[in-house]
Amino acid sequence: MDTYDADGITLERVEEYIWEIPQEGEMNTPARVLASEELLDQIADDKTLQQLKNSTQLPGVQQHAICMPDGHQGYGFPVGGVAGIDAEEGCISPGAVGFDINCGVRMMTTNLSYDDVQGHEEELVESLFANVPSGLGGGGVVESDVETVEEILDRGVEWALDEGHAVEDDLAHCEDEGRRPDADPAVVSQKAKDRGKNQIGSLGSGNHFLEVQRVTDVFREGVADSYGLSADQIVVLIHCGSRGLGHQVCTEYTREVEQAHPELLDQLPDKELAAAPAGSQLAEEYYGAMCAAINYAWVNRQLIMDRTRQVFERVFDRSWEEMEMNLLYDVAHNIAKKEDHEIDGEERELYVHRKGATRAFPAGHEEVPRAYRDVGQPVIIPGSMGAGSYVLRGGESSMETTFGSTAHGAGRTMSRTQAKDEFWGEDVQDELRGQKVYVKAQSGATVAEEAPGVYKDVDEVVRVSDELGIGDTVARTFPVCNIKG
Repeated sequence: MDTYDADGITLERVEEYIWEIPQEGEMNTPARVLASEELLDQIADDKTLQQLKNSTQLPGVQQHAICMPDGHQGYGFPVGGVAGIDAEEGCISPGAVGFDINCGVRMMTTNLSYDDVQGHEEELVESLFANVPSGLGGGGVVESDVETVEEILDRGVEWALDEGHAVEDDLAHCEDEGRRPDADPAVVSQKAKDRGKNQIGSLGSGNHFLEVQRVTDVFREGVADSYGLSADQIVVLIHCGSRGLGHQVCTEYTREVEQAHPELLDQLPDKELAAAPAGSQLAEEYYGAMCAAINYAWVNRQLIMDRTRQVFERVFDRSWEEMEMNLLYDVAHNIAKKEDHEIDGEERELYVHRKGATRAFPAGHEEVPRAYRDVGQPVIIPGSMGAGSYVLRGGESSMETTFGSTAHGAGRTMSRTQAKDEFWGEDVQDELRGQKVYVKAQSGATVAEEAPGVYKDVDEVVRVSDELGIGDTVARTFPVCNIKG
């Protein structure tokens, strides 16, 4: 099949797993979808393709807007979307970053085997649920004042290190070492800071989770060795973001951008793509506020990891150091970053918007942590509670194909409302228990919303990434225990 038609949009096959919406009308560039035909059928089932096409009208978009294999409909800009936009002549769009700024994942390795954990699953899931705050609203590992929030916004995980919630090695294994230096707490509103002060170290709700997993498969042994991964090993995956603080930042700046730049808004096909022109005051302020929220999210995940270490110490009666509970990597997947990329043979600074997409820099890139520079940046792709998750490495083709990016998860195929109509939380929990997966959540509705059946096939998402050379498979994991809000 050389073309694919979906609701008035025709895609042309460029090469295997790369489909293009040709440039026409008001589009500034073509758009590309990276998917197998199976995944493309699911991506085309909502407004993802139209949103992707719309995103090419953002000023300064370079080469092509991209949808990853896990793409689905989002707010204005599709989840799974990537756009590299000129940082001098283009724009920055809060909607193309998302409301949960620096929603991301971190994986912690251990020297425990699956045999070590068997028989402790219920105690572990109960203790994690009791000690790691989750759900809507307030409550965190640390509840503090606005002054502390401002320090976190400015310093990121350096603050956690000084406060005893981190070790130096944690910073070395976090994207940007856990701190965006462009952060400006002064442009984060009082309301956002107030929302953030009681949520530091909390999962939140929705698809956020803490999951104990076992490594079931290793595909590239040399890279897995560099990452500290081996078959039958226990690892911990944490997925959450900047909570109410990040949501407030996005909400406020989206409204401000709409009001301050109506001429640009009028040029866009969807007001949810509202963008501030590069170099404008609002563009600089939003970037500073977004970077501050990024720092907050990294601290949030760091504190959850710190609390998880404490829980494991109590359950297994030994120190976390003895269990070698070390951070493998922490990577963001809702973010816009100034990065240098080659465009038409020249290095240009771009705002690379990744919304539901993961940075995937290859071996040798100077921004990959020194520990991994020879093998490539770790990429962590969660699946569902009933499917595997994956560790990948940045692929050799990522820089030229996707601005150094790959997928961020399985990607939804069903809305939360549909999921609650289709699934019953207790039934899902019982089915998962039959697979020896122990799940505890604030409500049955949360479990229903996140049932395995509402997600794409993560194996297929990862296979396409690997085939395209944008993210190479290293290891696969499977859930043991999962807690959710």
